[in-house]
Amino acid sequence: MELDFGPAVRDFRDELRDWLADHLVGEFAAHRGVGGPTDGAAWEVRLAWDRELSTGGWLGVGWPREYGGRGLGLLEEIVFEYEYARANAPYRATGNALDLLGPMLLRMGDEGQKRRFLPPILAVRELWGQGFSEPGAGSDLASVRTRAERDGEAWVVSGQKVWTSFGVHADWLYVLARTDPDSVRHKGLTMLLLPTDQPGVEIRPIRNLAGQDEFAEVFLSDARTGADMAVGEVGEGWRTAMATLGIERGTTLLPQQLTFEREAEALIDLARERGALDDPMLRRRIVDAWISVRIMRTTNLRTLAELTAGRTPGAQASTAKLYASTRHQQLGHLAQELAGPAGQIIGADYGLDTRQRSFLLSLAETIYGGSSEIQRNIIGEQLLGLPKEPRP
Repeated sequence: MELDFGPAVRDFRDELRDWLADHLVGEFAAHRGVGGPTDGAAWEVRLAWDRELSTGGWLGVGWPREYGGRGLGLLEEIVFEYEYARANAPYRATGNALDLLGPMLLRMGDEGQKRRFLPPILAVRELWGQGFSEPGAGSDLASVRTRAERDGEAWVVSGQKVWTSFGVHADWLYVLARTDPDSVRHKGLTMLLLPTDQPGVEIRPIRNLAGQDEFAEVFLSDARTGADMAVGEVGEGWRTAMATLGIERGTTLLPQQLTFEREAEALIDLARERGALDDPMLRRRIVDAWISVRIMRTTNLRTLAELTAGRTPGAQASTAKLYASTRHQQLGHLAQELAGPAGQIIGADYGLDTRQRSFLLSLAETIYGGSSEIQRNIIGEQLLGLPKEPRP
């Protein structure tokens, strides 16, 4: 995939390409493409790579200069994500803070919060985890039961969070909690910033099918944070959370899309190697997989066009997320089928090859970032004008 974003950003693109060519070497080059939004592989290497990016001034290129960014525009941010993925650089270990929390603070946080938290994020001194989902409130996020009460100059938080990406590494959590005990669903929620290094915070890793522990469950028992750690207005946390999820469904899909294209190309190479292209039924499925990644590209570019035009993608981004996650799972199934018995063989210490890891991790893609059920509801209600799903 080769895109030209025009002469206005060509110098920026060339500078970035040169920097990546000079610095994506040695151990970093040996880990090209490693990791993902739910893949904790080579964590220490990726953390070191993030610090290399920080030193070069490549983290937060669109963030204001007063907080450590470059102060560039959205188009430069898109070019950065595209060129970064094109170079197949390691997936950033600090992606949660860079792609979600940071933009949320820039949009919803107060000046004190921005100056306190944004520079350490860009310097890779503090890592963050997201405290949204709960055992009884995953897709139905409005059902969160974690409670927070004011105690003088502090919030006291109790409850349980689950599926916290890279939670075992987090120094801080941004937690959606119910601050009005009499409220229901979307009302009475507040977004709180909570330090993990304190009594009352227990983080337990959750091992996934790929044998990794990038997910965690978090138990909060009278954990405390400052009264000034509420992002946005108290009781308006739902609006803050939705702003965060909107960011997640925007430019952050671009690196994944390019990864899927590489996997489709590898699938075609595997099919040639195995002689599968001689089978008309398999050939049809392989062509369908190739077409699907091109459709992902088109839907993603539509989303980027909305963003660069100053519009919020909204429900349109749900179509991109739903299509990409379901089709990537089908791509993984087909790759495993073409691999035959070799697809079932693992290495020492349950070592998985790239194809096997991608297939297993893809099984969660229709859940995280908004489940497929929720995406279909959004598309049906907001794009197709269908009646809303009955609420309990």
